[in-house]
Amino acid sequence: MQVYGSIIPGAATLARLLPKGASEAREKRPYSREAKKRLAAVRWHETHGKRASLTARHYGLSRSTVYDWLRRYDRRGPRGLEDRSRRPKRVRQPAWSPELEQAVLALRREHPRWGKDKLTPIVRREGAAVSVSMVGRILSRLGRQGRLPPVSLTDPCIVRRLQIRPYAIRKPKTYLPQAPGDLVQVDTADVRWTGISHPYKHFSARDFVSRWDVLDVHGRATGRTATAFLDVLQKRMPFPVRAIQVDGGSEFKAEFEAACQAKGLLLFVLPPRSPKLNGRVERAQRTHKEEFYQMLDPPDSMTELRERLRAQEVCYNTYRPHQALGHLTPQEWLLAYAEGR
Repeated sequence: MQVYGSIIPGAATLARLLPKGASEAREKRPYSREAKKRLAAVRWHETHGKRASLTARHYGLSRSTVYDWLRRYDRRGPRGLEDRSRRPKRVRQPAWSPELEQAVLALRREHPRWGKDKLTPIVRREGAAVSVSMVGRILSRLGRQGRLPPVSLTDPCIVRRLQIRPYAIRKPKTYLPQAPGDLVQVDTADVRWTGISHPYKHFSARDFVSRWDVLDVHGRATGRTATAFLDVLQKRMPFPVRAIQVDGGSEFKAEFEAACQAKGLLLFVLPPRSPKLNGRVERAQRTHKEEFYQMLDPPDSMTELRERLRAQEVCYNTYRPHQALGHLTPQEWLLAYAEGR
């Protein structure tokens, strides 16, 4: 181990305290990517006339940088080209006394939720001339040292009930949909028109692989209507459905969950606040909102709306090209998939 006392005060003492073999192990470590780049520049400098200006132009560096790398290489060899610590030589030291720090710590332990703005006036009452920022720095220092008492952020006024699903589970990471029907994502959306007080509930189902959509609409989103949509889904999908994925909505519990279990369908429920995991059907909701509902006048009845929505479903699956499928329709993609299987 090379020691330069003028650069690192106390390095000689530190070297004696290091276990034997530590310096050898340090020297055997592989060089970092940045060190290899600097070493290549130094080697190029040595083999091209040792001209710093030429080396700087060749590598797009300043001459001062080249000179700095050469000095570091001369002092410590290739190891000197490793990244160095950017810690300042002179670090700001605490400007407060240990007594003031203990006073702030005692107040914080007595009132764990109080911050610097509330603690500062109290410390001043005891005769200490401190600023709010100084108390904040004291708290930060105590926090880094792990001396502040832990504060619970749990709201005791909110009762969190454990959600027990008798059948639905999180989708395992090992379950990867490969064929049509392996995973069908289901979701609901509110549909409102100006002048109609009662909103409609739109149901969408999209196959993860083929992008085949099944659409329906009801007056409410309940376990009963969701179960009815499940029957429609199985009837209109041109392939067997093996798994359903839903969010944590109440309409996908109770009757819907029991229906999936009775039909032998796997039911995967998403974690809270994770709509991106249901991205296929979320995109379907946007598509049908922009291409159907925003272009539609308020219907006179539920029957009329359901008929028009059925026509939108047929158009989407058999006529409208889908960019994710190579500009094929889901029906064309399924035919190609059946021929190539």
